[in-house]
Amino acid sequence: MKTSRKHPLLRLLLLAFCAPALALAGGPSDQIRQTTDKILAIVQDPALKGAGKDTERQRQMRRMIDERFDWASMARSAIGKHWRELSEPQRAEFTGLFSELIEKNYMSKIESYSGEKILYKGDKVDGTYGVVDVVISTLKGTDIPVSYRVLKKGAEWLVYDVSIEGVSLVNNYRSQIGAVLNSSSYDTLISRIKAKIAASAAEPAGETPRPATGPKTGEGVL
Repeated sequence: MKTSRKHPLLRLLLLAFCAPALALAGGPSDQIRQTTDKILAIVQDPALKGAGKDTERQRQMRRMIDERFDWASMARSAIGKHWRELSEPQRAEFTGLFSELIEKNYMSKIESYSGEKILYKGDKVDGTYGVVDVVISTLKGTDIPVSYRVLKKGAEWLVYDVSIEGVSLVNNYRSQIGAVLNSSSYDTLISRIKAKIAASAAEPAGETPRPATGPKTGEGVL
């Protein structure tokens, strides 16, 4: 994808997730907003700031994120046709590491929110599937469309994909995961994901991380 605007994909995911929203009660947008409020409360809690608090703060944040993302669906879609080739233990391993990879990058960017304006355009619901459309207005005046794809399970609307300017987060990973599996092995894929997670964890607190994910397919996810 060609674009004149440079922005890490997961940073935009964050901005859409961390903005106040006016939404219909009980709808997908409202549930995303409720999760956002909980995450921001954790980030802003004075008791969770300072030296030695990172582990507990991130633990609480991950619990909130886990409530809203359908990691099993995202992992299965991201690995695509290769899912059927995996054993049950491998599927569980990949799902856990895939969710950790996204969350590590997501949490590392949460405190970078700096007042970007978000306009929620509303929900589109078709049975148990839905889309939450928002527009991010950056501090430079650029409008960026973001769509959350959600699936209803019970009373909950769970995120199974996010698109930024029409670029799917899951598809971005699928193309790179597929390339690794087509040319190498599952063990190689797992090693690369673990290395990426370790690199994210090694970023100094408070430092803006290097973009681990970009909007262009093939751009340095793995």
